[in-house]
Amino acid sequence: MRTRLAFVLAGAGLLAGSLTAGAQATTRAPAPAPGSATEGSVKEGSVTAAQLLAKVRSCSQISSGKYRTDDETSATVPVCGANGAVFWKADMDIDCDGQVTSKCNEDTDPWFQDDTAFHQSNGKPLIADKLPYVVVPGKSSTWDYSASGIKGGGVVAIVYNNKVEYAVVGDTGPTKIIGEASYAAADALGIDPDPETGGAESGVTYILFKNSSVSPIENHAKAVSVGDGLAKQFVQNN
Repeated sequence: MRTRLAFVLAGAGLLAGSLTAGAQATTRAPAPAPGSATEGSVKEGSVTAAQLLAKVRSCSQISSGKYRTDDETSATVPVCGANGAVFWKADMDIDCDGQVTSKCNEDTDPWFQDDTAFHQSNGKPLIADKLPYVVVPGKSSTWDYSASGIKGGGVVAIVYNNKVEYAVVGDTGPTKIIGEASYAAADALGIDPDPETGGAESGVTYILFKNSSVSPIENHAKAVSVGDGLAKQFVQNN
């Protein structure tokens, strides 16, 4: 993934140079000013990314150790505690597990599994390319998410590149790796959602609200409304 991304970025730079040289007649719209309404096209709810990030600048570590972001990296990511929430800052790998769709299946995802730890109200697995959800590390001596008031269907605020996306806790992952969310969550944040080559290398903040829940778990609109209220409380109480 990293090698491919490097080539893509390099190619994008060459293409941009060619377009600049060969398309002088093209009128280009000015870039949005930092903090303007057009910067960061995705923001669910009324709490801004800046407001949330201001409350997670320091970490009071609650995990007994740290997590890796990938198999080949060292363990550098702690789970941090705050009033009403836990959070971590990591990368974003793409989870395409759950019900088989045209975007999430054995052909599109080499690691595909047709189940998720938590299920829809009809008993079926979640749909990764439709529902924004976050993957929490499996329970271990490093950290037990349930002991921190985190459960399936719990509300999560994901912050990336000045954007806020609300999601639910939808799946569990390896016990030593952290930083993963569904195809739909990545796509909403402007992150390449391809389960094999996409994702974000860094800069993703996950804020999980304690003792929260969305029922039915697949109701994203409810996750947004509940999440916005919890985010306001989080900003006020931290």
